[in-house]
Parts: sequence; C-alpha cells; structure tokens
Amino acid sequence: MAELGRDEYPLASKYDADWLLDCDMGPNPLWLLEDLARDLDLRPGMKVLDLGSGKGATSVFLAKEFGVQVWAADLWIDPSDAAANFASQGVDVTAIKAEAHALPFAREFFDAIVCIDAYEYFGTADNYLAYITGFLKPGGQFGIATPALTREIRELGEIPAHIKKLVGWEAIAWHTADWWRFHWEITELVEVTSARLQESGWRDWLTWAQVSSERNGSPDPSLEMLAADQGEYLTFALVTARKPG
Repeated sequence: MAELGRDEYPLASKYDADWLLDCDMGPNPLWLLEDLARDLDLRPGMKVLDLGSGKGATSVFLAKEFGVQVWAADLWIDPSDAAANFASQGVDVTAIKAEAHALPFAREFFDAIVCIDAYEYFGTADNYLAYITGFLKPGGQFGIATPALTREIRELGEIPAHIKKLVGWEAIAWHTADWWRFHWEITELVEVTSARLQESGWRDWLTWAQVSSERNGSPDPSLEMLAADQGEYLTFALVTARKPG
C-alpha cells in the first residue's frame, strides 16, 4: 500500500491504508479533501456538514485533523454502520441518513459545508446552491471536490468514448472549474474564493484504482477508462466559496 503514502498529502498519509480502502466508494477521498482544505479556513470548534459522507473517511479526517464538529449526512450508508466506523477511529461524529434535497438541519446552522466526490449527483441543478447555502451561517464556507473534465462536453461536442463506456450520459455533470466558478458567481449567493482543476487529479485517481484493484483481486471499474484517458480529460474540480457576511 506504499502508493497511498504521498509527500504531497502528509495528513492523509497518516491513515491506515486497509481502513481507507474499506471505506472505498470512489477515488481516494482523503487526498481530495486534504487538497480542497488548503483553500478553506477550518478551525477547531466549527460546525461542519460533510455532505455525501459515504462510509465516513472524510468525516473522520475533518474531526481529527481540524478539530471541527462534524455532521455526516449520506443517503446510502446506514447511520449505525457509519457510527461504528467513527467509534473505531475515536471520533465523535453525528451520522445522519438524509437526501441532499431534504436535509434535517436548521437554517444558518453550519460554519462550513464540504462535499467530496458527491456533488455531481445533485449540485449541477441551477437552484441547488441557494438551497444548500441556506444552511450556512453568514460568512460560512462551502467547498466541493467533484469529477471534472479539462474541457466542457458542450465544447467537445460529445462524451469521449472511453468515458461514455463507463459513465454514460452522467458524464455531462463533470464540468470544468471555470464552469463551476461562473455557475456559482452569477447567482451572487456566494463569493467564489477558488476554482481550480486538480493538477494531480488523473494520476491520483489512477493510483487509487490500481491499488484498489490489487487489493480486491479484480480490476476497479474505472481502471480501463483512466488508462485510456492518460490525463487528457479526466481530473477533479476543487471549488470553494464564502457566503456573504
């Protein structure tokens, strides 16, 4: 598992590789979160929503590395399973089963909301930003890490064949960082503080797929797509914003 120890991700490299792979629901979530967090200002005691938290690796990371209070909301993972994972890691995180359009929180409750490798499933809707930022306090922070393409599909005129083979039409939700910046800024609901394509996104994703394949004894579904892409189109968009104070 040496490939999961990276100098550029010193915080993520501290975590047990087997535990992290047991939490697998997509590309290495801790690499994505550690990179995204460089564009955020997370401080001890903050109330943070981990939206689309999966099996909870990102929630554990937030609690341990930043000392924040975490609410982990996910639709597909049983909260009791997530809670057991949190307990095994010695963190106090509130696990909640919730759909992204029906969140059970008070308005302006959170200091920050993060979403790692999930926002593409619901966040491209024109009216979703208004909904989710309603849960942020004035001055609150919002950050996402989401699969991205280096060029818009509209510009390409088609979904590249190797991506379409695995993802199908859903790849239309994989946008450039510039697309996300405009999509958020035009609303004037938030001030975009950063919007960038992750330089190591394709390489990191490929490494994760290779390690996952080796551990599971069968090819990760994304491995063929990533090998064919060679970094031409596939990466991640890291986008952060702040709600006006």
